[in-house]
Amino acid sequence: MAEFTLPKNSLVGKGKHFASPGAKAPRQFKVYRWNPDDTANPRTDTYEVDLSSCGPMVLDALIKIKNEIDPTLTFRRSCREGICGSCAMNIDGTNTLACTKAIDEIQGEVRIYPLPHMPVVKDLVPDLTHFYAQYASIRPWMRTQSVPRPDGERLQSKEDRAKLDGLYECILCACCSTSCPSYWWNGDRYLGPAILLQAYRWIIDSRDEDTGDRLDNLEDPFRLYRCHTIMNCAKTCPKGLNPAKAIAEIKKLMVQRRSL
Repeated sequence: MAEFTLPKNSLVGKGKHFASPGAKAPRQFKVYRWNPDDTANPRTDTYEVDLSSCGPMVLDALIKIKNEIDPTLTFRRSCREGICGSCAMNIDGTNTLACTKAIDEIQGEVRIYPLPHMPVVKDLVPDLTHFYAQYASIRPWMRTQSVPRPDGERLQSKEDRAKLDGLYECILCACCSTSCPSYWWNGDRYLGPAILLQAYRWIIDSRDEDTGDRLDNLEDPFRLYRCHTIMNCAKTCPKGLNPAKAIAEIKKLMVQRRSL
């Protein structure tokens, strides 16, 4: 295995890392740093990256920083094409995916922080334990009581299938929930836009047979009704989804059920 060596100009842990004198297109990246084992934190480190030898996305720059400048930098990433949601972070003041955020879209210094209002494991890695526990609480799978068809398939019409558009595409990156002030204030009890969008995805699925129990599970002053239609969720969603609309549809179903 080849031995990893740092560039001569690297100053790991010193806060500023300058590009080599021959850099053709240097660009500054200010990155949030926090290490549970380090007393000198939290802080922001500044890295100069030569974009002439770097990919076009913010994630490309982060990978270059980790590979060539500072191996202690920690962040999540996987698919690199906006599907897994692993690289969700706050870039230039907006929650988004580092793999789909182009560096050219940002003016001046590129500021990178972890998703806001979440515990930080290290650097740009948020602790999503509570977020995933909330997702599990809605039981996000098809629940049925009837016997399936002999061939095992549960069919639905094209019209019913179309109702899932704008819902199933959610990648659970948590960009929307961590941009929601209601979730910041009541995240211990309010499920947040991402989880409620997922809940509606199963409520509206014509093949699911547990709608009543799903609505009962959400009938709570905090789990559902802390949404105040601020719309940060729709604005920040990297997949262009509208969780606020899904939440409004759930509230409509609640009203309809009471009127029966």
